[in-house]
Amino acid sequence: MKYSNYIGILAAIVLIIACFLPWAYYPDIDKTFTGFFSEQNRYGKPGKALVFFAVLAIALFIVPKVWAKRLNMVVTALALAFSVRCYMLFSTCYRGICPGKETGIYLIIITSVVMIIASVLPDLKLKDRANP
Repeated sequence: MKYSNYIGILAAIVLIIACFLPWAYYPDIDKTFTGFFSEQNRYGKPGKALVFFAVLAIALFIVPKVWAKRLNMVVTALALAFSVRCYMLFSTCYRGICPGKETGIYLIIITSVVMIIASVLPDLKLKDRANP
């Protein structure tokens, strides 16, 4: 795809922004959790890992080498797996209370899927080895 690198970079930037948006609202404690805030840090700060994966993916989208494109598939797959883990962690019901899902939790899943699709379809010019 001609614009897959640009689409992947844009999705990674949106993923970074989504880490700062609200992910879930917990009505029993009346608080909204984000990728960097959870009550008493019980869920940790998964936004740090997602930002790391997104920045690494942006760098790999920019580098026009075959090894970078292959490594980018691994990085975006890890980002997708971690996004699914965060979705399950932040949206699971506990003790009969189900948190309300906010826009950020949906965005991390959508942008991670877009990033992995963009990494599988890179725009890379290869040299023809048959005619040197």
